[in-house]
Amino acid sequence: MFLQKKEYLKSTTYWLASLLLFLFIIVLVGGLTRLTDSGLSITRWEVVSGIFPPLSNESWNKAFDLYKEIPQYALINQNISLNDFKIIYYWEYAHRLLGRIFGILFLLPFFFFFIKKVFSKEFNLKLLILFILILFQGFVGWYMVQSGLVENVSVSHFRLAIHLNIALVLFASIFWYLLNVKNFTNKYFFNFSKKNIFIKFFIFLIFLQITFGAFTSGLDAGKIYQTWPSMNNNYFPDDINFKILLSVSAFSEPSAVQFLHRNLAYLIFLYSIGMTFYVFFYKKKYLYKSLFFLLSMILIQILLGISTLLSGLSIVYASLHQISTTILLISSINFSYNLEKE
Repeated sequence: MFLQKKEYLKSTTYWLASLLLFLFIIVLVGGLTRLTDSGLSITRWEVVSGIFPPLSNESWNKAFDLYKEIPQYALINQNISLNDFKIIYYWEYAHRLLGRIFGILFLLPFFFFFIKKVFSKEFNLKLLILFILILFQGFVGWYMVQSGLVENVSVSHFRLAIHLNIALVLFASIFWYLLNVKNFTNKYFFNFSKKNIFIKFFIFLIFLQITFGAFTSGLDAGKIYQTWPSMNNNYFPDDINFKILLSVSAFSEPSAVQFLHRNLAYLIFLYSIGMTFYVFFYKKKYLYKSLFFLLSMILIQILLGISTLLSGLSIVYASLHQISTTILLISSINFSYNLEKE
């Protein structure tokens, strides 16, 4: 058992739950930062001094002058005022500040639990790996921002996808550990055995869909075809040929990315129907509740995706579509966890 002192059960549960809530907020703010094109407003990676925003007119003008040096300002936001710049600056600043606070919220309690020998050596190692991943996430965030400071007006969609996926790996891992704490078990999250491989493939599909969602956002691919179920009266987009889907260039072609993102959603929906038949055919009643939660989130996610398109990329629907990804991931992990009872 990884929890060696049960008197700390409540405190460790609250700690992991607070980490999940905080990470949820970070993903929400990160999504809005992307949707408002605010991610390039801070052009320097100042780990210590960046804790505080500009506090004087002089420092605000300096930050604004730095922003004026990048392509996004010259090609898109040339008419932006200092007050408008402050709005996008604060979105990015809030995202970075939340990331710093999350690291402290993870490290200090972990250090306390380590001193008190609350967890086993194995679990301490797992938590240490998570903290290293948190630090790496900060580096990836800056690596992503760098891609939009020289030649591009936005960040690399590949780096954006990596940044998002790392956040959701952290989210899924912490949620899994929380379930272990609450159930006094020690189930392995990254278990590569063939047992229940169908749910592992399903979670892989979810992460793949998240990746294509990040590609869609990073390339602004949703602006091209805003009709459903067809793509401007066609199933296949008319501005590309089918061969492009078989090449690596498809991942950088907005129309192809939107097409793949749509159809992967259909595949996930059909796959979930297959899992439903499996659960009911074998009368696995202990899975009914988690399955209902999962199916509900899949339907909500699909409806939000369609609404985002038909609304002309309304920031409200787009934000809800992005943030519901975390809840869909939780429902998938929860179903997988319950399946491990077999």
